Formats: sequence, structure tokens, C-alpha cells
Amino acid sequence: MATRLVAHVVHRLTVGGLENGVVNLINHLPADRFRHVVICMTDHTGFAARIRRADVGIIDLHKRPGHDAGLYLRLYRTLRRLRPDVVHTRNLGTQEALAIAWLAGVRGRVHGEHGWNGPGPEAEPPRRHRLRRWLRPFVSEYVALGAEIERYLQTRIGVPAQRIARIYNGVDLTRFGPEPQDRRAVLPAGFAADDAVVIGTVGRMQNVKDQPTLARAFVALLAAQPAWRARLRLVLVGDGELRSEVEAILAAAGARELAWLPGSRDDVPALLAAFDVFVLPSQAEGVSNTILEAMACARPVVATAVGANAELLVDGETGRLVPARDPAAMADALAAYAASPALRAAHGAAGRARIEAQFSLKAMVARYAGVYERALAG
Repeated sequence: MATRLVAHVVHRLTVGGLENGVVNLINHLPADRFRHVVICMTDHTGFAARIRRADVGIIDLHKRPGHDAGLYLRLYRTLRRLRPDVVHTRNLGTQEALAIAWLAGVRGRVHGEHGWNGPGPEAEPPRRHRLRRWLRPFVSEYVALGAEIERYLQTRIGVPAQRIARIYNGVDLTRFGPEPQDRRAVLPAGFAADDAVVIGTVGRMQNVKDQPTLARAFVALLAAQPAWRARLRLVLVGDGELRSEVEAILAAAGARELAWLPGSRDDVPALLAAFDVFVLPSQAEGVSNTILEAMACARPVVATAVGANAELLVDGETGRLVPARDPAAMADALAAYAASPALRAAHGAAGRARIEAQFSLKAMVARYAGVYERALAG
């Protein structure tokens, strides 16, 4: 079988869940069947070093701010030069590249929808739905990261069910797995005692991720159980415009010293292992990589009931689902875990078992390989 060249088109190759999925796919698809190139509409960062294959090229098209008509000419020329077998775009910001790929004669054209940056599809401007419908004829195969996205593509965009593959993100079970001997070593010295309960989250500090709700829940938990100040700790990994608001919430309650905000980090597996409970307070989600990674690390998960979160964790078995923007409900869920090491252990173990059974990286890679072959056959 000939080796297929897949051109992955992304807005920017930098730290993020979508981009992490691209890297995992490149690193694990069989090298004797697929070669890869990453085309960045803008540019790339040091995150590209996570690509382990030496034969993967990265091309930056340097999109200028606003409407850059020359971008499409640069993309067309790039595709004509590379002649990939498959072009794979992700989310609306790159889907227009499939029309250019069609013009350039690319046979396999795959588009993945990973979720929304706001509350959900109903909050998106009508012009975005129209654009997706206009671009639909240029797509050979769709990938939906979750049932909600799959329903949206069928009902709002009119994509036939047989052209949609629902593929959940897969987890590298060797990278996210058994606890290290000294799992607290990654935390600042003296921050968390042996009997501490560390509540943590990982994500960009922007409105859709809603870390202030987690900060308010932590403050509410301390107010309800003042004695827990001695052992409850909060870790918020990530950076962004919400950092100052989170710090202000904690400071106003006299809890700033109980929290660690280390900014962006590259050692997420070690950080997840240091947590006792993982929290995802988002207002909207597609399929969250960090929920899956936390479950793979045998951590119970408290997550908002948005996007595909309810498809990933089992409420009351591997974690708890709570309403979005509801600090009181989140505090109640966290209180149950803070009070019971046995509950944390049971839900964590159930989460790990669920990942092993349904969300392995091996299964994800096999499904994407099938999508690429169907796109070429079509």
C-alpha cells in the first residue's frame, strides 16, 4: 500500500487541546501508511517540538490580521507543490481551506469539528452556520468529537449521517497512568502536606473555561468548612486574561496563599498525578482532553454538564456533573470528595478503567486511519 501524505491545516500550532490531538495523531499513525505535513495559517511555537517524527514538515503561511486575500493564493500554491492525498482541517477557522484543496485537486478532504468557543452552537452567529453549509460540498468526510457536535452537523448543516465519524480523543495510557512514588514533588515545597486534598484544573484562562467559578466554589467550600483551610489546596494551571480576576476572588476571601497559579506548563501528566480531584468548570466544551487525561491518572472529575462532558465521565461513578456557572453546586460536589478518601479512590479507579476500555489512543488512531481511507475512496 502506498504511503499517504496528510496535510493538517491549523490556525496556529501552539498549546491547546485541538493541537495536542493533531500531535498525538501524527506521532501514532503508522509511518508505513501515512506521512504528514502541518500547514499553519499563521505560525507555530515551540509546541511543535512534541512531534516526534523527524520527517514532518511545518509550513507557516503568516496570515495577516483581518481579511488576507493573499493567504488563499499562498495556500493554493503550497498544496499544488505538496500534492497531499488528504487535507484535514479542524473547526471553522480553517474549513475554508477545503475549498482551496478542492481547487488544487486534493482528493481526500476531511474536516473535524472539535467544539465551540462560546456557550454552544445556538449562540453562534447565523453567518457561521451558513458558511458551514456553503462549504459542505467540499468535504469528503466529517469527524465529530462527540454526540452533540454530530447532531449539530446533521440537523443544522445537513450532513448525511454516513459522512460523519464520531471519534473521541484518545489518551496515551503510558504517559497518563500509574502514580509516581512522590507525586507531590511537582508542587512548590511546603504547599501541600501529605494529608492535603489538592483540587486542580488545567486550561487557558479565558471566559469559556471559567476558572472564576472554580475559585468561587473553593472559597465557598472554605466558608462552609473553616477547619479545612489547613488541608485544602487549589491549583490552577494555565494563563490568560482571567488570571487577575481569579487572584482577586481568592485574595478577597483570604485564600490566596492556599492556591498555586503556575501559568502554562509542559508537565501536565505530573501535575494531574499531584491532584486529588480534577475540576473542569467550562461554560462550553467539545471533547475535553484534560478530563480524559485526569481519568487516565485515576482522578475523580468534577465537570460542568456541557458539551461532551456527560459522554466522557459517568456521573456518580467516575466523577460528578454540575451546572455551569454554579459555584454552590460545584462546592457541594467538591465537599463530598474532600471528606472521603475512599470515594476519591473508587471514582478514580472507575475512571481509569473507563479510559482503558473506551478511550485509548490506539482506538482513536485506528478510526482516523479509516476516515482517511474512506475520504480517498470517495
